[in-house]
Amino acid sequence: MRMRLKKHLDERIAEAQSVLLAREGDEWYKLTESEKLQFALPLESIFGTERCHNPLTLEIGCGKGAWATQSALLHPDVNYIGVEKLSNVIVVACEQAQEHNLLNLKFLNVRAENLSYHLPPHSVDTIALNFSCPFPKKTYANRRLTSKNFLAMYKGLLKPEGVICQKTDDLNFFQWSIDSFTENGYEVYDICYDLPANAEGNVITEYEAKFRELGKPIYALKATLHR
Repeated sequence: MRMRLKKHLDERIAEAQSVLLAREGDEWYKLTESEKLQFALPLESIFGTERCHNPLTLEIGCGKGAWATQSALLHPDVNYIGVEKLSNVIVVACEQAQEHNLLNLKFLNVRAENLSYHLPPHSVDTIALNFSCPFPKKTYANRRLTSKNFLAMYKGLLKPEGVICQKTDDLNFFQWSIDSFTENGYEVYDICYDLPANAEGNVITEYEAKFRELGKPIYALKATLHR
């Protein structure tokens, strides 16, 4: 089922430019490889010279931005970038950030596989994968955000001791991800098969709240290249 576009979407997106770093439209895909490589913004341009040295957390698949907004409010000394390919969804996240006047939160309306074009190499301290689509069919395994190609891209984005934090309600996807991390050179730790809602540092997402109401366990882990 195709999602209905929100009313006045283009106007709302235009009004969100102060927090929206990039939007991939049809014209972007007509660019050459060298032209796409010009899109990466230095952190000074994104967060300003006073904030650019703060730790950076990248949430891939931020949805309507509840996790990113709450995290940015709780941790004003951490920078956040939320990534969401659907303009119809990310516009809500952008408006929330503007409503709270969050200087440490920005967004990318881009496909996850193109992140290397939009961010400087080795600039990210933490990647958050919150309830990513598990793509249960084996033929779609390469679309999972913990698949080989994505894990290779994260190596280029993360700082040397950067961390990937994953949460999901899907046990099969979780176990598959553990294997994928291990097979691709990551060390997996802090594996939890029933994450308490009040676990230290846990910020509950929209999906997490729904799954908890249904009594479903939440699976969580961390992965790094150099621990």
